[in-house]
Amino acid sequence: GAVSARPALAQASGKVVDLTYVLDGDFPTFDGKPGILYKENVNIDKSGYQIWELTIFEHSGTHIDAPLHFSKDGTSVAELDPQSLICPLCIVDIKAKAADEPNAMVEPEDIEAFTSAHGAIPEGACVAMNSGWQSKMGQTDYRNDAEGNFAFPGFSKAATDLLIEMGAGSIGVDTLSLDPGNSADFGVHFSWLPSGRFGIENLANLDQLPATGATLFVGAPKHRNGTGGPARVMAMI
Repeated sequence: GAVSARPALAQASGKVVDLTYVLDGDFPTFDGKPGILYKENVNIDKSGYQIWELTIFEHSGTHIDAPLHFSKDGTSVAELDPQSLICPLCIVDIKAKAADEPNAMVEPEDIEAFTSAHGAIPEGACVAMNSGWQSKMGQTDYRNDAEGNFAFPGFSKAATDLLIEMGAGSIGVDTLSLDPGNSADFGVHFSWLPSGRFGIENLANLDQLPATGATLFVGAPKHRNGTGGPARVMAMI
């Protein structure tokens, strides 16, 4: 008689770590204004269901910086190559120097130390900075120093230039910006993004992941002409 085909077996999944903060009106933003506003559109007591009308600032919460953010004719967030949104994740730990210097940077020597310890960065990988800044979430020093100046770690342009040479596809930070807080020229934004690559800001839970071996999943928004936007970012190990 006929033999029934066996159902395809789903790939066994590993541990999934959510790298995304919950976004609300209190989440720190670069310009200090609420990144999301809620207005009731449909009331559940009156209608039996509920809907919020949202006003969202693109660069709020855990979010993507698309090339279009710093390039007039760059790729929008809707046009990002889906292949780039699932990739190997490499985490460069600079917690020790960030504890001493709030505006610490990932430098070329940090990248070189990483590759010496863990091997080459895979083509198309996301290289994320772990500065330990998550411990400051909910405090004023996540964004500012005691004098009110921006103060948080980021990448140096020299480091991201090296990552371009190495074939990295994206970068991520556990802070408000790809550039450090005291940056006067946004050198990383003005070079990395126009190169056709994207960045992710305000990553959470990087301490729960190994330096290498995780796969990153970026749930990028897909609104036309978007310069970026809040994203659900996860990793699987």
